[in-house]
Amino acid sequence: MHARIISVQAIDDHTLVVEFENQQRRKYDIVPLLEREMFAPLKNSGLFKNVRVDKGGYAVYWNDEIDISEYELWIHGMPIS
Repeated sequence: MHARIISVQAIDDHTLVVEFENQQRRKYDIVPLLEREMFAPLKNSGLFKNVRVDKGGYAVYWNDEIDISEYELWIHGMPIS
């Protein structure tokens, strides 16, 4: 089972570091998502760095149109030791 998100940080122009409530941290590269129209605005590094965790910890988001679920971040993120 995956855990809720407690923090997120954009560490460069396309990588997120996500911390989950079970103390696990994962790196998530958004480059594959940038091909999709919904995520194309994240090519703007200013917008990308403005990432936030939603209230319940079930996603990270940038605005009303762009978000990534905790499931996606957990399953496809690379664990950080």
